[in-house]
Amino acid sequence: MQPRNMSMSGVVDLAAVKAAQEAKAKAEQARAEAARHGGGPGAVSPADLVIDVDEAGFERDVLQRSTEVPVVIDFWAEWCEPCKQLSPVLEQLVVEYNGRLLLAKIDVDANQMLMQQFGVQGIPAVFAVVAGQALPLFQGAAGKEQIQQTLDQLVQVAEQRFGLTGLTVDPDARPGAAPQPAEVPAGPYDALLEAAVRALDAGDFGGAVQAYRNVLSDDPGNSEAKLGLAQAELLQRVQSLDPQQTRKDAAEKPGDAQAQIAAADLDLVGGHVEDAFGRLIDTVRRTAGDERDTVRLRLLELFEVVGADDPRVSAARRALSRALF
Repeated sequence: MQPRNMSMSGVVDLAAVKAAQEAKAKAEQARAEAARHGGGPGAVSPADLVIDVDEAGFERDVLQRSTEVPVVIDFWAEWCEPCKQLSPVLEQLVVEYNGRLLLAKIDVDANQMLMQQFGVQGIPAVFAVVAGQALPLFQGAAGKEQIQQTLDQLVQVAEQRFGLTGLTVDPDARPGAAPQPAEVPAGPYDALLEAAVRALDAGDFGGAVQAYRNVLSDDPGNSEAKLGLAQAELLQRVQSLDPQQTRKDAAEKPGDAQAQIAAADLDLVGGHVEDAFGRLIDTVRRTAGDERDTVRLRLLELFEVVGADDPRVSAARRALSRALF
């Protein structure tokens, strides 16, 4: 069976934005607590990076740990020959990531409920849990290089969107010692970023926009602030829309750039990513001059919201190039 690659950028909605911000806040709080208590009993050993997990320990070993480090899940069975080829590769790679990933091995024969909850149709199947959110990675056998590319992407998403930097690994640590979050120096923008999170939680999207802009005015390359600003601006725009009227206007005025832009915002917040991109690309084809440039810029903003790593963004960029040239 060929591996089926899956996107790691979920649909864009209020719950997803809030979950990401809350997960980052929890991870930062965990690191702060560990620092206040002297860092606990020590770092983990390399042997602690690969664990067997069952239904009884899933919440503790996967869900709770996923607020500190991305947890890769390997669904396997003793009778599965492809599993016997894939599992050692996963184990080796996770150890090489030196604490930035944790591997949880789940025997599907002994844990049928977990298999059903994840919607596993066949094994081997590999998922990840990041800040309590499940992400399908691939199904079936895969080569080491392809797996490494997927894990690189997972680590990047976990760090940039959720602030998860992993665990401290000490080769001399005693196996089974309690894991400690990696030390992360407090940045100069923590207070502003926390203010943005609080504003989002309160539904004050304008306040969140301003807080993120304050960070970017001093640090234009701050990835967390760039992503947060794109999301907050989108939510702020949608907050003032009448969905029914917006849809009606877009249907009646296919050549109206502003009507299509507003409908595309609604599409994206509702999780209809490809519809949003397709709508604006079609509008680029139908417009010219300043109007076309306005539509193009909004499309680029929506790319920021979804994330450059999402294959739907890559496909839409190619379609936009064809529409422009």
